Amino acid sequence: MREINSNKGSAVVSFAAVIVVIYGLQMAKALLVPFLIAAFLALISVRPMLWLQQKRVPGFLAAMIIVSTIMLILAMVGAILGSSIADFTAALPAYQARLDVIVQGFLNFVAEHIDGIKSMQNIGDMIDPGWAMRLVASILNSLKDVLTNAFLIIFTMIFMLLEVSSVGTKVKAAFGRSADSLEGPRAFLQNLGRYLGIKTIVSLATGVCAGTLTWSLGLDFPLLWAMLAFLLNYVPTIGSIIAAVPAVLLALVQLGPGAAGATAVGFAAINVVFGNIIEPRLMGYGVGISPLVIFVGLVFWGFIFGPVGMLLSVPLTMTLKLSLESDERTRWIAILIGSERDAQHALTHPASEGS
Repeated sequence: MREINSNKGSAVVSFAAVIVVIYGLQMAKALLVPFLIAAFLALISVRPMLWLQQKRVPGFLAAMIIVSTIMLILAMVGAILGSSIADFTAALPAYQARLDVIVQGFLNFVAEHIDGIKSMQNIGDMIDPGWAMRLVASILNSLKDVLTNAFLIIFTMIFMLLEVSSVGTKVKAAFGRSADSLEGPRAFLQNLGRYLGIKTIVSLATGVCAGTLTWSLGLDFPLLWAMLAFLLNYVPTIGSIIAAVPAVLLALVQLGPGAAGATAVGFAAINVVFGNIIEPRLMGYGVGISPLVIFVGLVFWGFIFGPVGMLLSVPLTMTLKLSLESDERTRWIAILIGSERDAQHALTHPASEGS
């Protein structure tokens, strides 16, 4: 009986600790989000920096070249998109009002011409077609607010890159671990960096194609739709859908049903080509996380860190999985949230899982 009560008490304490940690992360998100973005950029940049070092470029100079390039890109994007975000936010009420009229007119038409569906007139009260557009405005404005901490992000990223070459020696000296004991975390970080690098390239190509599509159709704010497609491509599965819906709705409001259909088909074609053909061939492997956990992680990290948490949900979940794998007591959780291939590997190599 004492053992049962002890287990219950331990479970309650663990649950309370998790709640406290989640609450603490939410309270500190104003400070943590810039550091997460810096870590994200550092993981993408570490491979080009190491390549420069192999070409005999000094470490500090290599880091400064990478950071300066990123600063230039961010400055160009900010200058181009800053006014577009403001204009879109200002025009959003007019777009939403027009969209409400179109949806209500469609529902009224259906109710008048199809017997037995008179209740369709009341459905309009439960439908909020402008939700997707407001979500776009929220994501873009949140990202703009985060980038106001650009100096903190850039300086943090510089110090992270400068630490890359010496972190192995420091860990060995501090904890007495050999290089072999760091092989697991090192391989994980290399795979995560490779994943983010390839994902960034594919997302950039997706954004360029989305921007070209919306510009060729005459849609307002094509640069915004390009940026949105680029950002939301980091969100697996549903990100491409979220990116396409507001553009399709705007095409319906601005240009009519034909343009809306063309926009939908164009976005679908872009996502099929890049998401189902090009990206899997470049990756060569999955993210090692269950699709259900990816979706739950999207909601969880979005709840804690807002839109930025949604964009970084996969790398954050992968990092959580690594930390769970490192402890024998929590390794079973890592297996449950991992992919089927990870579970099969745990069954066939139990010794390696426990080592």
